[in-house]
Formats: sequence, C-alpha cells, structure tokens
Amino acid sequence: MNRRLISVLLFALVVASLTSYVLYRAILVRVQSQGQGRTVATNRLVVAKHDIQVGAIIQASDLDEVAWGAPIPDEALKSAQEIVGRGVIATIYQNEPVLLRRLAPTGAGAGLAATIPVGMRAVALRVNEVVGLAGFVVPGMHVDVLMVGNAPNADQARFGALSRTILQNIAVLSAGQSLDKTSDGKPQTAQVVNLLVTPAQAEILNLAMSETKVQLVLRNPLDTQSQTPPGTSIAGLFGVPGRLPVALSDGPSLRPPAVAPAVATHGPAAVKQNDVAHIEVFRGVKKSDETFDLPTGKKK
Repeated sequence: MNRRLISVLLFALVVASLTSYVLYRAILVRVQSQGQGRTVATNRLVVAKHDIQVGAIIQASDLDEVAWGAPIPDEALKSAQEIVGRGVIATIYQNEPVLLRRLAPTGAGAGLAATIPVGMRAVALRVNEVVGLAGFVVPGMHVDVLMVGNAPNADQARFGALSRTILQNIAVLSAGQSLDKTSDGKPQTAQVVNLLVTPAQAEILNLAMSETKVQLVLRNPLDTQSQTPPGTSIAGLFGVPGRLPVALSDGPSLRPPAVAPAVATHGPAAVKQNDVAHIEVFRGVKKSDETFDLPTGKKK
C-alpha cells in the first residue's frame, strides 16, 4: 500500500481522537460545575410496604419510611403516627405514598362504614343473578334502579304491571362482602349489593324493595346525566291507549286527545246543544226512555 496514504489515515485518526477527548473533557467539566452549584434535597416519606386493600386498618408493619427525592405529592403524610390505626377507603399500592384522601378520619374505624361520605347512607339490596346483572355490578360501578309493580288505585285489569325508573346514577359501594373492584374483570355473583344513596333515596329504595320488584340497570360511569323516562305498562307495550297513573308517570300523557263536543247547525250560525241525560225507566215489566235537560232538570 502507498506509504503516503497510510500516513494521511494515521494523521486523521490521531486528530479525531484528540478532538473527541477534548470535547469529552469540556462536557464533563461543565456537568460537574453545574452539579456542585446545586444540591439535591432528600425528604423522608412514609410509603406502603405492600398493597393495602379498602376496609383494612393500617398497622405499623404495613408502612415503611424511605428517602424521597422527587416532589412530595399533595396530602402525603410524613409521619407513621398519623397513619397507624386509620381505615383505608381507597386502595394504597406498594411503594406508594400514603395520602390523606385515601384514609378514613381518625376514629372512624374500618370496613364499609368508613367509606360512606358524611351525609350519605349505604342501603343493602338483596339481589340474584338477574337483579345483580350476572355479577357485573362491582364496587365503583354506577347503576339505575327500576321497580315493577301495581300502582295504588290503578285499573290493574286495564294497565297490568307498571314499570318506572326510581333512582339514577347510584354508586355501588360493595358487592357481597367485597369492597374492592375485580382486578381480573371476571364477574362475581353476590347476594347483597350496597348502594350509596341520600337519606331520601334510602326511603324510596326501601319502600320499592318491600312493595315491588326491583331491577338494577348498569350504566357507563362517565354518563352522569339524568333522564326523565315516562314509565311504561303492559297495556302500553301492546299499544292500548290510556293514561298512566299520575304517581307513576312523570312523562308525557298517553291519553288520546279529547274529542270536541258535538254542535248542531241550524241555519248559518252553529248553536251548541244543551247537555241532556238519557234515563231508562222501568215500571213493572215496561221500559221507557226519558230525556232530561241537565241545566234546568226539566223533562223533554
């Protein structure tokens, strides 16, 4: 090979190596100078040693204190004394800081009662596979509540059973004895579902469970809009016209439009007929039809 070419290649390799070394040293010096002017603050923070489920009471063995170099989350508790003995109302995961909003108030205990917000109530609803939507009603879901029964003073022979939505967008607190959501997504059949309601809604639900049949309807948790379904009846399903009982229907009336009263036309102007009453009169075995003028009571 040409000696001149080899010399050029060696010279280029030496220059490239020296340039890379000088650039590396310059970057290293710059990084070190910036690091010396800034100290990393390290705080101590309490985290969970393992997953702590809803309803549990936190023990000292459930917690660990670690160095925390990242920004401290809002509501994070720094002392184990503030945490031990309090109930968990939302799952705390391993190595996660313990946040105040995931704990029940001091002295509130644990279990289902600790998860009920102030001013709300938990109502137990006995369900089967049909009412409980085949196990898909799990904690955290939202449901509507329907009732089916016979309204008081309603013409049952005419309307049959009546159905109405009585509660909407109700949160499910627990299914059976489980306060947690299912992690694998598989349905779990429960005999009792606890719903989070207001005191007024608790009264409605209690009466409906006692006097009618109740059905849960699953809804999208992001759909929080309330609707005003009119209610329906067996007669309505078969197209029989009629008005639902006022106590059951908040929607439009199903009564057909009223027919205008008949008028008599004598001459160019129309004259309204007087209201009359037709009465069948029996005298022994004889029957006669008599007509009376309602405004005056005179016989025609």
